[in-house]
Amino acid sequence: MKISFPVRMIFLYITIFLVAFLLIGRLYFLQIMNGEAFSDQADRQYIAPNDTIFNRGSIFFKDKNENLISAATLKTGFILAMVPKLLEDPEDAYKKISNIIEIDADIFYNKANKKDDPYEEILNKLDIETANKIEELNISGIKIYKERWRFYPGGNLFAHTLGFMGYSGDSFEGLYGVEKYYNDLLKRDDSRMYMNFFAETFSDISKSLSGKKLEGDIVLTIEPTAQSFLETELKNISEKYNTDSAVGVVIDPKDGGIYALGINPSFDLNNFENEKNSSFRNPFVEDVYEMGSIIKPITMAIGLDTGVVDAETTYNDTGSMTINGSKISNYDGKARGVVNIQEVLNQSLNIGATFIEQKIGNKKFAEYMLDLGIGEETGIDLPNETSGLVSNLKSNRDIEYATASFGQGIAMTPVETVKALCTLVNGGKLITPHITSGIKHRIGISRELMYDEGERIFKKETSEEISRMLVRVVDEALIGGSVKLDNYSIGAKTGTAQIAKEDGRGYYDDKYLHSFFGFFPAYNPKFLIFFYIVNPKGEAYASHTLTEPFMNTVDFLINYYEVPPDR
Repeated sequence: MKISFPVRMIFLYITIFLVAFLLIGRLYFLQIMNGEAFSDQADRQYIAPNDTIFNRGSIFFKDKNENLISAATLKTGFILAMVPKLLEDPEDAYKKISNIIEIDADIFYNKANKKDDPYEEILNKLDIETANKIEELNISGIKIYKERWRFYPGGNLFAHTLGFMGYSGDSFEGLYGVEKYYNDLLKRDDSRMYMNFFAETFSDISKSLSGKKLEGDIVLTIEPTAQSFLETELKNISEKYNTDSAVGVVIDPKDGGIYALGINPSFDLNNFENEKNSSFRNPFVEDVYEMGSIIKPITMAIGLDTGVVDAETTYNDTGSMTINGSKISNYDGKARGVVNIQEVLNQSLNIGATFIEQKIGNKKFAEYMLDLGIGEETGIDLPNETSGLVSNLKSNRDIEYATASFGQGIAMTPVETVKALCTLVNGGKLITPHITSGIKHRIGISRELMYDEGERIFKKETSEEISRMLVRVVDEALIGGSVKLDNYSIGAKTGTAQIAKEDGRGYYDDKYLHSFFGFFPAYNPKFLIFFYIVNPKGEAYASHTLTEPFMNTVDFLINYYEVPPDR
């Protein structure tokens, strides 16, 4: 059928309109959103045609009101340089410039004597006021160039996880943390500066449609005020107990989004040149520890889920027992006699955890532990993640399963531990811990990252029951029930574990790992808080070192997020 003239015209007008809309939109993003980058490129072309001003995508925190706060950005300044062969009077030049800014005389004259060198940098990162004053001197052979560099407004805030940039061979790129994990997305292709406008426009659209990686900015789940509070709390813990290190995380146990992740000691992201490389490792994802008694709630949940125990179960606690020729005992070696299963959590009884594991059976217990992701990477969006050491869950000896039931003999990464603990209180499902909520692409598309709902490990009823039991720990047992809040249901468990020697031959007699996890509001949890400290001095148990920091964090979160009472 022949298309009438008006229909053809309407079709043509629609096509023209769509193309015009596309081009206008692209012009907006090029001129408004990327205008500074092009301006910088133009500024530099007459100075160093083969060089480009450093460019890289930004990283943002996101506050509780969804406002974006800069975590990693670019800072603009100026380079003071010279062309030695054009410098007619070095002494006069030095005198005039040193009246404006301090310069090392030996360095200045040494560079001035390199007459065959076409370019020598003297100082960098000058502010615009200083640069203008030097420029006004109009000294032959003295040049002022614009430059940009990576800048972290928070200094040491979130340092280990945010990461920083450096040289890997000849390439200047992200070396640690978010900077490394998302390096391909954050880095900028300098060749785009010289690309034909239409070619660049349709290249971006083609990449978007084909699903290829686009350049963009990163939006984190990290809430900067919560992050600052957590880091201050960790610093106080470290100073009070002279720890080797202290780590804390606040996470949404339902979706895995991390509100705050702190590590102490920290370092300044803008001034880290004198730090040892080992200071930059992220222990939350790279270290493994035997976590101790915070694993007991997992053992209890497996027992509840398999039906071998319930809240009314009792057992005879003998204080110690021998399995495969090895003796295990409660932390104090004392027997409790016939007690309710709740006391396994209230009093942190190793014999009770072993009783539950024996009722479950080694094979089923190991299946649950491995299904929780223990011994596997969690998939967190951070580089260098390692996995736990769980060979004892494949042993032929009963003793290995007994010790695993109370958190010794198997080693877990902190992030792996947090993932498993979230499953206890969120209805029984695995989550993917993550620190990134979205990506802002250069072509103007913003997208929220979606994380798949994980496999169900525990029945919903099991999650509810273990949550009730852990609330009783806080209400009745933690520091004698003195930290209970009348208007908020809070569940928690502490852990104190021996630290294994580096050679794998036994444990230190005087080094311990203290750990603590808690969650609230307990029956619809918005926050799960996890602390661990390495080798604290002066206190033997985690209940004494970490209860106060935990409750401080709970109080902060209640007030800052205006959490309504739940009881």
